Amino acid sequence: MYNFIQKFHSGWAYLALLLLVVTVLNSFIGITSKKEFTSKDRKIALFGLIFTHIQLLVGLILYFVSAVGMKAFSTEGAMKIPELRLTMLEHPLINIIAIVLITIGWSKHKKASTNQAKFKSIAIFYGLGLVLILARIPWHLWF
Repeated sequence: MYNFIQKFHSGWAYLALLLLVVTVLNSFIGITSKKEFTSKDRKIALFGLIFTHIQLLVGLILYFVSAVGMKAFSTEGAMKIPELRLTMLEHPLINIIAIVLITIGWSKHKKASTNQAKFKSIAIFYGLGLVLILARIPWHLWF
């Protein structure tokens, strides 16, 4: 079961990252071309939000069923081991913060009254979330 969850978490990450990149690029295009915020733009941002939230849920499940996670909590000095600290503290914490920023961007865009404000809130918050996620991916485990 653990292997399936781990593979799903890794595979789903590609989809979530792709959707975040598409959402951020779409928002920047909307800002620069001063186009109208349509239902297509809303759906792109919504799918980015949904995919990142699913990734978070799967990641939390993986975190609590992981043998590495249980070892990290029971090992004294675990935070002195960089790889363990990345996978057990930095990766989950920073990605939770990133998904909170993405959620804030979604909420702020709904309250915005102009097309440019909608695109701007999505571009800023989703973009910050994307940068944080990319910064804390354990790349050595992906490739």
